[in-house]
Amino acid sequence: MRRGNLWRKGCLLGGGLIIRTWTMAQTADGNQGLSQANTMVRGYYDTATNLMFAIGAILGIVGAIRVFSMWIRGDERMGHTAAMWFGACIFLVVVATVIKSFFGL
Repeated sequence: MRRGNLWRKGCLLGGGLIIRTWTMAQTADGNQGLSQANTMVRGYYDTATNLMFAIGAILGIVGAIRVFSMWIRGDERMGHTAAMWFGACIFLVVVATVIKSFFGL
C-alpha cells in the first residue's frame, strides 16, 4: 500500500472519530458527568490509598532484600540502588498525599 493512501485513510478515520465524539459530547450533560466522576473518585480514595501503601510495602521488602544482597556481595552501586528503591516508596506516599489534597478529601 502506498504511503499516501495510508495517510488518507488515517485522516478519514481520525476525522470520523472526532465527529462522532463531538456529536456524542453535544448530547451528554457535562456537569452531571463531572460530578459523578468526582463522587466515584472520592469513594475509591481509601481503597486506592491502601493499595498504594501495600505496593509500597512490597517494594520496600523487595528493595531491602536486593540492597542486602548487593551489600553482602560488596557491590559498589549499593548506595545508588538503595536510593532508587527508597525513592520509589516515598513517591507512592507522596502521590497519595497529592491526590488527597487535589480532590479535597
